[in-house]
Amino acid sequence: MKSLSVKKVVAIGIGAAIFVILDRFASIPTGFPNTNLATTYAFLALFALIYGPVVGFSVGFIGHALNDFMMFGNPWWSWVLCSALFGLVIGYFGKYFKVRDGIFSGKDMLWFNLLQIVTNYLLWALVAPTLDILIYSEPASKVYVQGLLSGTLDSISVGVLGTILIKAYAATRVRKDSLRKE
Repeated sequence: MKSLSVKKVVAIGIGAAIFVILDRFASIPTGFPNTNLATTYAFLALFALIYGPVVGFSVGFIGHALNDFMMFGNPWWSWVLCSALFGLVIGYFGKYFKVRDGIFSGKDMLWFNLLQIVTNYLLWALVAPTLDILIYSEPASKVYVQGLLSGTLDSISVGVLGTILIKAYAATRVRKDSLRKE
């Protein structure tokens, strides 16, 4: 595995800062006391697609851990881990999209949205609630219902805001490439 460049390390720091700041001031509550991260997953998806799974995992883990620590002093590790896994999955499958080349077609948008919806529901409606039950002895009915709500809101958020961000990034890459050719 290639070592992280300075550019990627800086990206992790900026991504983590954006992740925390947006969560504090511009996010949609998801029904969990410490998990109002809906709008910030769009930024996590963007960083994961551009910089790959290692950065996606790191930004997800650091961002959610810092958020929980700032708010409660004791991160809920099941949710921290699921944020990191979301970035890892999106980053891994990012190599199948052409966003790095500045080409993000309608077909790519469809597959990206389907990927993030499936990932959200698997993590927030199944994995995280199960970990909450095992680690924190939370009531099953409560965490699975909240997980479904969280997965739905995260999917809407990443689907709308994430696609806009990624499309804008791809368009910028196309303009830069066309300027180089000219």
